[in-house]
Amino acid sequence: MVRLPLTPAEVERGQRLGALLRRGRGERSMLETALDAGVSPETLRKIESGRVATPAFPTIAAIADVLGLSLDQVWAEINRPRAGAGPVGSGPGARDRLAS
Repeated sequence: MVRLPLTPAEVERGQRLGALLRRGRGERSMLETALDAGVSPETLRKIESGRVATPAFPTIAAIADVLGLSLDQVWAEINRPRAGAGPVGSGPGARDRLAS
């Protein structure tokens, strides 16, 4: 299976997710947070740095739970529109991307 390159919008959402998790973690150590969520510290580091732009849902759900973030908060943050941008999933080729 070949993984398609991420779109700029997906990369941006991954960066927003990482920033949200870093803010939510505050002064708490990355090691403590990762272990409490049942993920490796390396996985959390990659998500927070935006290197993993599309992590698995259960991973994000576990981290959000440990940080006291609702999934609604996470969804709202990563999908907020950029200034001058259309709704998420809009634009040329969006229908094709959603259909695959």
